Amino acid sequence: MPTFVAFDLEFTTWPGAHEGDWSEPGQLREIVQIGAVRLRDDLSVVEEYEALVKPVANPRLSPYFTELTGIGQQDVDREGLPPAEALSDFLRFCEGQAVLSYGNDMVVIGENVGWARARGEDVKSSYLAAHFLNIRPWLNTLAPATARANSGRLWEALGLPRPTAGGAEHSALFDAHSLAAAIRSVCAAGARLPEGCV
Repeated sequence: MPTFVAFDLEFTTWPGAHEGDWSEPGQLREIVQIGAVRLRDDLSVVEEYEALVKPVANPRLSPYFTELTGIGQQDVDREGLPPAEALSDFLRFCEGQAVLSYGNDMVVIGENVGWARARGEDVKSSYLAAHFLNIRPWLNTLAPATARANSGRLWEALGLPRPTAGGAEHSALFDAHSLAAAIRSVCAAGARLPEGCV
């Protein structure tokens, strides 16, 4: 049965970083958390993926990041995977499938793969073995109420029940479930998934 993946990331950030596009010295978008759900063609969830990742250039999380995401330094120090390991696992989870994000999170994946390889780390799975797609324009066109919402608030913007996944907004797995709920909602109203998704 065909499947596809909806995913979300949490990555290092500081006050004003988003508005400045992470352009200040040392502001790299290092992945700290990956959350994803694998969906069948009937849009039901088959499998989840979640990982914490240890940032390398900025190993100390900013208080701003922790307040935003609820992810503490101890969580990452205790449970975080090395970047190459987490990226390899996630790309293997996505291999051969359409991989949907609400925004250009695939660019952040590419940046982190590049940095890991530049450090001499072995990312065992290929970024090119999956078909990454930003579905934000598609979703915003079909459901204009989503235009001002981040991925973790899509369910709320559409008046849907709160996802039952653990966590809350800015928890990558919760946000992936919120994105999946939004996809189900617009498809239930008659929309078709973008070409190549299933």
